[in-house]
Amino acid sequence: MFEANLNENRAALDKLQLVAIAGLMLIGAAFVYSATMAGTPVASGAWFERTWVRQLIWYGIGVGVASAVCLVDYHTLTRWAFVAYWTMILLLAAVLVFGTWRSGARRWFDLGFFSLQPSEFAKLAFIFAQAGFLSRPSDELRSPVNFWKAIGLMVLPFLLIMKEPDLGSALVFLPTGFAMMVVAGTPRRFLWRLLSVGGIIGAIFLADVLFVTHGKFRIPLQSYQRDRLLVYFGRDYTDFAQPNATSEDLKRLRKKQQDDSLQSHQALISVGSGGLLGKGWRQSEQIALGFLPRGAAHTDFIFSVIAEEKGFVGSATVVALYAVLLFTGLRIAGQARDRLGKVLAAGVVTLLFSHIFINIGMNIRLMPVTGIPLPLLSYGGSSVLGSLIAMGILQNVHLNRKGY
Repeated sequence: MFEANLNENRAALDKLQLVAIAGLMLIGAAFVYSATMAGTPVASGAWFERTWVRQLIWYGIGVGVASAVCLVDYHTLTRWAFVAYWTMILLLAAVLVFGTWRSGARRWFDLGFFSLQPSEFAKLAFIFAQAGFLSRPSDELRSPVNFWKAIGLMVLPFLLIMKEPDLGSALVFLPTGFAMMVVAGTPRRFLWRLLSVGGIIGAIFLADVLFVTHGKFRIPLQSYQRDRLLVYFGRDYTDFAQPNATSEDLKRLRKKQQDDSLQSHQALISVGSGGLLGKGWRQSEQIALGFLPRGAAHTDFIFSVIAEEKGFVGSATVVALYAVLLFTGLRIAGQARDRLGKVLAAGVVTLLFSHIFINIGMNIRLMPVTGIPLPLLSYGGSSVLGSLIAMGILQNVHLNRKGY
């Protein structure tokens, strides 16, 4: 009888996490609708062409795929991890050549009915591959060769995604890979060296962006990426003007700086203007008046829309749901049957946290503006599918957790 109860307990899904997921999807659908239909007659256009309807369709497909992921033990899935990893590496390389060019970047394959963004799925393939690699015996983790192999698994997709360029998506590989190595038990001396080298590289990178005004040895960055960092750190564009710049040149630079800081400025106004309870659903003045770009309101700046329309209460609700999602994920990692399950769950939780922190941070000017979606809330088929598959992985680890 005890064994039967134990098996029944182990077979249960994490219901608290499922409630949080359902709540986020409901909020996501409601505010994608609000962000895309503000100032637009509800009856205009075919219903199946509306963004919020497509979001619901992606939710449905994502739930189906996540359910399928739950049905196969994560040990079996991990056997195919390197096949998936190298497939995604090939897709990341192919998108640089054959991808659709949008807003100065090649990140998508245009499939007609769907724009596939390989980087969203590369994150999950990397987590599986890294978890499989790090689940080897502890004495093998002490080998410097294996440590550098783990670094290589992380750096390869990072560099390919940087080439697209997509700084935001590339950056999430670093904390995700590092957290997985910590949980796996990688020797601390290796991790401290990694942090030291990373800190030095980061310091050199920021110094180059913020203080090196001219010269052919500057770190190669897209101009818009460099500009976003200058805006975030409050640097004056005119400090980087050519020595022989005229007053007209300086005026153009000031105007460009004002334009480049507009999105982050308007997003912060949206968040602040919501007050305690907000202006009401579909009552966003920032969208209606065109201050918050409609092309980004339902993607990168969906949190600003929620904050303006539902105020502090709405924002706190979203943060609370994410907190439930992350803490249940940590609990799943703690209850995992083996190191593979722990590392896998830790990777998913860190990936989700990185997305949430960066996206909400850029909406309230704690982080530079970067095109990274808010899981389950931002519109986008690849993002929604990736987020729900990640949830399926956590539930899979939970279903196969240790029985004590």
